[in-house]
Amino acid sequence: MRLSVGRDTVVRMPSASLPAPSHPWCAIVPPYVLESLATSGDEELERRARATLAHDEAMRSERRGLVTARPSATPKPLTGKAKPAPGTLEGGPVRRIHDCQGGQSLPGDLVRDEGDAGDQRDVPTADEAVTQAFDGLGATWELWATAYERNSLDDKGLPLIASVHYGKGYDNAFWNGTQMVFGDGDGEVFLPFTRSLDVIGHELAHGVTQYTSGLNYEGQSGALNESISDVFGVLVKQRLLDQSADQADWLIGADLLAPGVKGRALRDMASPGTAYDDPRLGKDPQPAHMDDYLETTADNGGVHLNSGIPNRAFVLTARSIGGRAWEDAGTIWYAAITGDIKADCDFATFARLTHEAAVEEFGAESAQATAVAEAWTTVGVTAAAKPVKKKRKSRAAAAGPDTKVSVSRTGGLAGLTKERSVTLDELPAKDTKAWQGLLAEPKSLKALAQADPQPDAFSYGIACAAPRIDVSISEPALPEHVRALLERTLDR
Repeated sequence: MRLSVGRDTVVRMPSASLPAPSHPWCAIVPPYVLESLATSGDEELERRARATLAHDEAMRSERRGLVTARPSATPKPLTGKAKPAPGTLEGGPVRRIHDCQGGQSLPGDLVRDEGDAGDQRDVPTADEAVTQAFDGLGATWELWATAYERNSLDDKGLPLIASVHYGKGYDNAFWNGTQMVFGDGDGEVFLPFTRSLDVIGHELAHGVTQYTSGLNYEGQSGALNESISDVFGVLVKQRLLDQSADQADWLIGADLLAPGVKGRALRDMASPGTAYDDPRLGKDPQPAHMDDYLETTADNGGVHLNSGIPNRAFVLTARSIGGRAWEDAGTIWYAAITGDIKADCDFATFARLTHEAAVEEFGAESAQATAVAEAWTTVGVTAAAKPVKKKRKSRAAAAGPDTKVSVSRTGGLAGLTKERSVTLDELPAKDTKAWQGLLAEPKSLKALAQADPQPDAFSYGIACAAPRIDVSISEPALPEHVRALLERTLDR
């Protein structure tokens, strides 16, 4: 189908034409909403919307052209009196809230954190935005820790960093691969973005995706990226309010809309396409079924638009199961994003992965597995067939146990070189299997090798006679699981 979204006409475009950064810049307000505000007829509102659009596009463009290094997973130590290890499940989250004071230099001035002996930054301030951000980061950490035993976004105690009062009248909140950033809104359509707990949870969930599935931020994988953030963002709110799936409103950003706006929220997960219908915002364009799926060049291939389809599938699953959605339904979705999922995962594959997770966790004939299958069918998604095992084995058979592979690591600040050659049968069985799979995809390795080297970053060399591979890959371009495999091999 064709649809006009903002000023951009929807057309079919190959996904290859959409750049896919390793850590995408993700904002809660889609560009098509801001484009509507920029043509609303209100001069001041238009000015602020255009400024937000220009800022956001600059951030997206910068991220598209930048392959970033992995964020540090090690919290900076806190000095002072002894306390449980920060960032551990026992010690709680490590939160740092900064104030940009209307500027756009990140992170801004540190105004609140967990505190130390003699440090007053662990007490609430008179700044409502600081308190809301601090509490929201904590509630988000609690969901991941309590429901899924996950230690922060990276599962290694990553500090949760946020900046408030970003820009003047800035109509958005975003995750930039390292931290949360909140604008104060224009006051006429959007209120301060720290007001919405589900928005805070949404943006931080992008960080979890960054450290797990790494879903490409384009097309269907990008829509899944957004949907997963909506799912776990709304679960943060539901857990704090102790709401069942039937009690919850399933709205994203309901606290953001100013009085007078004709709408209930930015998105309605239960009923996509009905969240707002306002002269300035336009009408919610989200489809609720695959029959209405939007092929578009806008919004990174419709990542905010088409996320309504998997969103609805989750709501249907949660309501069918009943009880608290972060328990059974959330556990299934969490298993899917932390399991055997690829960065280019589409809706059909994700439907299969969630159903397999339900079967694994609760049984093939369980109410949970039935709920998942029926939910995806209801939104018009047919689960992709699982790859035939025989084909997967034959594809990896080119690299047998006696295959020899050479790995090297060069560069870094010290400029040191480390090299090692091994046969696959010298490695643990898990690593042998991982190498076989990696070597079966020489085109993928060669594609990674196309990334420009980064100053002071390591470069990893991989050489093998059969299959014939000889590549050098800059560390920031490597998926985390591949880099970890190379490091384990070097340490043998």
